[in-house]
Amino acid sequence: MAKEFDVIEAGERDGRRRWIGLAVVLALLLIPAVSLLASRDPVAAPADVDPAPADPAAAEVTTRQVPAPIRSLTRIDAPPNNLTIAATAKGGDEVLPVVFPDGTRAEVRYPAELNIDELGSRPFQGMWVEGRHRQLIAPYGGEVEITRGGEPIRNYAPNVTLWPRQAGAYGQVLLFSFGSWRLAMYDRGQGLTFDQRVTAAENLKGDVTKEGYLVLSAGEGVRLAKPGEIERGEPVGPQLWFGGGAGKTVMLAPTPTCGKEFRPPGESEGRRQWADMACRGNVLVVASGPEEFREKAVKSIRVTLK
Repeated sequence: MAKEFDVIEAGERDGRRRWIGLAVVLALLLIPAVSLLASRDPVAAPADVDPAPADPAAAEVTTRQVPAPIRSLTRIDAPPNNLTIAATAKGGDEVLPVVFPDGTRAEVRYPAELNIDELGSRPFQGMWVEGRHRQLIAPYGGEVEITRGGEPIRNYAPNVTLWPRQAGAYGQVLLFSFGSWRLAMYDRGQGLTFDQRVTAAENLKGDVTKEGYLVLSAGEGVRLAKPGEIERGEPVGPQLWFGGGAGKTVMLAPTPTCGKEFRPPGESEGRRQWADMACRGNVLVVASGPEEFREKAVKSIRVTLK
């Protein structure tokens, strides 16, 4: 007689046992694989790397803290980035009071048919940040020309944000906010380091006059170009640009050494094609647009510095 538990299963029961055995084998194979995957570290998030090109000064890890990005510079309903002031009629001419970015006041006189006042004006200023030359340009389209309604990469000061490089333009852009004015500083050549950008953000100041003109000043590590200074053949001292875009444009730049040969200044986008230029006393006058407008502008505009 067989023992009580000596039972031999056959037929259907034998098939079920084979399926159960196969399931056990699969489970034994899957458990190590799952354990291996679970033990792996997740992919680390990209570090917040300074977007400026490599530089010996940037090799040191900075401990300077900057505020989190703000949204006040991302709106797309900003006012136009130029100033329109009505001129005073005098005979067949018009006289327009202006203030250059260094605070110099002047009167601009021109034939009424030129309508310079209706073009509106914007400031331009060259500067050096710890010895590296940069240009401050008031974008013709305002802040949306830089932001495209997006979000900044980071803040360097409550009024200064960093934006990505634009197609067809130079490197990343520092966007400064002074009242309703927006000034863009494009990186070019050897980019500024993180600390240099903070230096520019903290030491470039702007005040708006009662008329609405922007006057700039600078602190430690930042030097603003003086009237008549030249960089790579271009005048980079304080200037006012009237008009812009694809339309009529006039640039006025106080230039004590006017009479030298200058290369026409260019905007950051590289689209500006200045045509005619002339010295009117101690002021360089540059004009673009229709031929008749250009010729009359450089021949008849007179600027009296105060």
